[in-house]
Order: sequence, then C-alpha cells, then structure tokens
Amino acid sequence: MSSVSETEAAAADGGEERRQAHTVRLELVDEPGELLNALRPIADNGGNLLSVFHERGSLTPRGHIPVEVDFESTPRQFEGIVDALRDAGVNITQAGTERYGEEVSVLLVGHLVETDLSDTLSRIEACASASVVDFSLTDEEGIDTVSSARMRLATSEGSVDDTLACVREVAADKQLQVVEPLAGGEA
Repeated sequence: MSSVSETEAAAADGGEERRQAHTVRLELVDEPGELLNALRPIADNGGNLLSVFHERGSLTPRGHIPVEVDFESTPRQFEGIVDALRDAGVNITQAGTERYGEEVSVLLVGHLVETDLSDTLSRIEACASASVVDFSLTDEEGIDTVSSARMRLATSEGSVDDTLACVREVAADKQLQVVEPLAGGEA
C-alpha cells in the first residue's frame, strides 16, 4: 500500500491547493518570548512568513500589544495555523475572513476592579468571540468602590445578540450590572 501526500492527492483530483497570502491580527502580552510563541504555530503548520508588524508603541484596550502577521499557506494549512494559535492561547482579533463586521457598546457597573477586571474582559472575549476595541473605566479612589466602564465590542456579523448574552452571563457571575444599547439604536 502506498502513501500519498495531501498535495499529490489534490493534484490527482485536479484541485491542487495553492499557497496564498493570509493576514492574522493578534494581541500579545508584553513579555519576553510572546512574539516567538505566536510565530511558532505558523511555522510548525507550514506557513511561510512574509512580514510581521509589531506595534510596540501601541496598546489595545486590554493593555496588550497589537501584532499583524502576513504569511503564505494553503487554505487547509491556514485553518490548522488558526487552530494552533488558539490552542497556544494567542488572542486572535482577526484571521482571514473572520472579520468583525458589527460593534456594540455596553456599560458595566459594579466592583469591576475588585472582581478582576482583566478576567472579566478575557472571559467576555473568549465566550463571545468578540474583541474589545475600546474601553474606558471610571473609578473612585480605592479598590472597594463601585466603578463603571464603557466597553465597545467588535463582533462578527449577526452575533450581537450572542455577544450581549455573554456579557450578561459574565456580569451576573461577578454581580455587575449591564446597561445595554436600545434595540435598533446606536450605542
């Protein structure tokens, strides 16, 4: 029995997978080795790096560094690369056609600092498949005070209801209040 590679099998079907350029946008923690950890899954899954734009002077609303990576791969390799990045815990804000087409703004009110604000934002992004694109916090002196935060979330087309449900769930777990946009209105 002979072994046939995926490329040979695709060529035999007349549909050889062609390498094409892809872009992923990432958010990385500002720690030594994080960029290397994000690039490793690309190389390990057959991607050929074209460019890396590391915005060292900029920070995302979560305090991370935005990074844009361009590479060549087949569509199948691209799927494996995105999965491997997620498995490695890399925060992907955009990958290929996974563009965020809608935005929604909400207010959170309560003991945001005391209930671990970073955890709150991470949980919302994880369960909502959304990205925090803007965030502002109003807090009085001290960790025990009630604070409020305005958060603008980018989410995929048609996912605003799921994103809001996720925000409600995380807020309920942390005993925070959510002020949502009016239905059909701009926030």
